[in-house]
Amino acid sequence: MEVTEINQKLKTRKYEALEHELRETEAKADPFEQFIIWFNQALEVARFDPSAMILATVDKSGWPDTRVVLLKELEDRKFIFYTGYDSKKAKDLIHQQVAALNFYWPDLYCQIRIRGRVEKVSREKSEHYFSTRPREAQIGTHAWVQSSVLNNREEIDDRVRKQTEKLANQEIPCPENWGGYALTPFEYEFFQRRQWRMHDRLFYSLTNNTWKMQRLAP
Repeated sequence: MEVTEINQKLKTRKYEALEHELRETEAKADPFEQFIIWFNQALEVARFDPSAMILATVDKSGWPDTRVVLLKELEDRKFIFYTGYDSKKAKDLIHQQVAALNFYWPDLYCQIRIRGRVEKVSREKSEHYFSTRPREAQIGTHAWVQSSVLNNREEIDDRVRKQTEKLANQEIPCPENWGGYALTPFEYEFFQRRQWRMHDRLFYSLTNNTWKMQRLAP
């Protein structure tokens, strides 16, 4: 398809009428409680994995980067995900211990933007979660360093085969260079799409341990 055809389709695309809305009088004063309400709704109706979230980080040169990761747990109002500590995102978080999350649930016509401070979870917690992963995923974690350069696809299969043989008939330990992060929010934005771009946007900011809610223009 030519680029001009794609642009034409974008211009003529029609959006269905929406009845969803988000009013201050109905929203929770605590944004984490509002997140739980929307997340539970997404778990009920979303066709795609609601735990998928975009994680944005910034490297030491100031360049931003994004990728989709999975929310694995909510604990003490923190958002927890796991990764290799040699990965690109982990290296970014060494230099900037802040990150942004974006949950987008098209079935609910809404998204949630979150910014917060990030820290590693305890080693004990990482090891516990690792023990719950499927054995195949555990083996893959030992087979390569995340984000490192490989020669080809066959190298992946070969490394997995070797680690499968090496770790046969034994409990697989959590690698030292793998574990979890917890993001503690200081900002939330709840975006509810509405007809004719009259969207509802409620922004929460944390000041002196108190959440302030404001409505933003669409």
